[in-house]
Amino acid sequence: MELSSVLLAFAVPCLVAGIALMLAMVSAVQERGQKINWFLIRLLVPKYVARYREVTIEESGRPGPLFYPFLIAMNLALVLTVVGLVLR
Repeated sequence: MELSSVLLAFAVPCLVAGIALMLAMVSAVQERGQKINWFLIRLLVPKYVARYREVTIEESGRPGPLFYPFLIAMNLALVLTVVGLVLR
């Protein structure tokens, strides 16, 4: 198995984890009264993630527990994908 295939294979679980964390953050924002446009969710994800961060900082003084794992998972998926495609 080539290194590029291994990197791309590791990118998929990172992406799935990032999507799951994103949906959990959107759900948390919705529970706090924000209207969610599910039709345009892909375009509005940065807005909802930023809103999650703002709301949780207002509540506890720190970003919520889903924020940093989301950033790590999505950035890791991006890096692994780019490196995997470059090595291919």
